[in-house]
Amino acid sequence: MPPTLSSALASPETAPPPGLPPLDIDPRLVGDPALKSVAAKLAQGRRLDEGDGLALMKSRDLLGLGALAHAARLAKNGLATYYVINRQINYSNICGNRCTFCAFWREPGGDGAYLLSPEQAAQMAAEHPQLNLSELHIVGSCHPDLGLDYYCELLAALGAARPQATLKAFTPVEIDHFARQEGISTSEVFQRLMAAGLGAMPGGGAEVFSPRVRRELCPSKTSGERWLAISGQAHALGLPTNATMLYGHIETPAERVEHLLALRQQQDQSGGFSAFIPLAFHPENTGLGELNRTTGLDDLRVVAASRLLLDNFPHIKAYWVMLGPKLAQVALNFGADDLDGTIVEERITHTAGATTAKGMTEDELRHLITSAGFVPVRRDSFYRSVEQS
Repeated sequence: MPPTLSSALASPETAPPPGLPPLDIDPRLVGDPALKSVAAKLAQGRRLDEGDGLALMKSRDLLGLGALAHAARLAKNGLATYYVINRQINYSNICGNRCTFCAFWREPGGDGAYLLSPEQAAQMAAEHPQLNLSELHIVGSCHPDLGLDYYCELLAALGAARPQATLKAFTPVEIDHFARQEGISTSEVFQRLMAAGLGAMPGGGAEVFSPRVRRELCPSKTSGERWLAISGQAHALGLPTNATMLYGHIETPAERVEHLLALRQQQDQSGGFSAFIPLAFHPENTGLGELNRTTGLDDLRVVAASRLLLDNFPHIKAYWVMLGPKLAQVALNFGADDLDGTIVEERITHTAGATTAKGMTEDELRHLITSAGFVPVRRDSFYRSVEQS
């Protein structure tokens, strides 16, 4: 049975995954009294619970949060910091979900609406031939009219254009949409997409699992429990996936913690999540444009809390597009061990007011990592080193 949001909180201190080490923490670095009990648990190799998560999400003790999360990062990944030579392909922005927080979606025929043909997407993927791409990151929308044949043709065309690149495509929300459009099971959707070349999945569409938040901001979108179940299906088929949380809008600290614990419980069951990516909300051009952007304190706090609560996730990503390169670099000392990649042309966050570059060179990524005192590791979609390629 897939986890539910309530079950994720029902047994808060379950047995930690095998190999969860006691952390080497200098207690003098932890000033917040609420974090001292968290530090004591971590020093004993004990799994954190809901109360611990709330203490992390509410603390302003940035030095203490960093000390705890950095210890966990070093225990799991040492100084290794990963990046990938990748390109994003957003095949369409025409979407029927109309999520309040999204600046990317358009109505069919609306101003700025577009749909790439498989051939157009392949032409885009083939640009910059000097880039030895390890990954194509393919995310679009829940298009109201397209059938599954389009998505299979899209994967086939992209695979032909970049045969060496893993096709990391379609969120659980998109998979669920395809199944409903076709009137078939998500299992059959997976079978057809994998036959067309699907090799991994990104982690979008999770937003915040709280039913309250989803009712208010994305009532047409797949539920949090359904998102988890589809991720578990992918894992059972051998497809690695990522997971995300969009934070900094109307969610509460408790809803953030609930979200992370539900992900942890799903990972206990299916074990196929590769990385968690906290996504800082950008309000411009959305239905929540009156909100402020997240602060540096909150960004680093969420990264640190994610590393500590998600003890069974191999990697935590500091997504430089949303955090900005400088804060993403700092986040490497707050639990993150992955900066994502070159991207080439990011669209979704930039429609919501992102001021970062749309792409970054490999040299720039390696400089961010080495200048912060970490060891850069170029990876593929499966976190295998391709440093020598």
